[in-house]
Amino acid sequence: MSDEHWYEDETGSMVRPYTVTRGRTRPSERHAADLMSQVTAVEVDAGAQPELDHARVRLLDLIRRGPRPVAEVAADADLPLTVVRVLLGDLAEAGLVRIDPPRRLQATGPAADPGLLREIVERLKEL
Repeated sequence: MSDEHWYEDETGSMVRPYTVTRGRTRPSERHAADLMSQVTAVEVDAGAQPELDHARVRLLDLIRRGPRPVAEVAADADLPLTVVRVLLGDLAEAGLVRIDPPRRLQATGPAADPGLLREIVERLKEL
């Protein structure tokens, strides 16, 4: 991550989230993403890339480093998740990123054993 911060530790937000998202609180239904949805940059011709503002350019630069889940993108961007979801929707609408649903875990083996899962939950509650 770059040294450039969107939030100052002492003063809080430098740019209000509603400004970055142009007042929107949700992405379009077509590009909805949950925490574990995988985001991948899509290669486009330099001439075909739409003009983007600073927020979208910075987010796209993070995604171009490699596919990652939405939650990780939000953490790396140091932006609220709702803002990142809206910005990702904009980038997907522009054809610059692909948002894939999270991969399903296989329901076989020890991780799928209900007894083991109950025991793990009980041990976590003890902590």
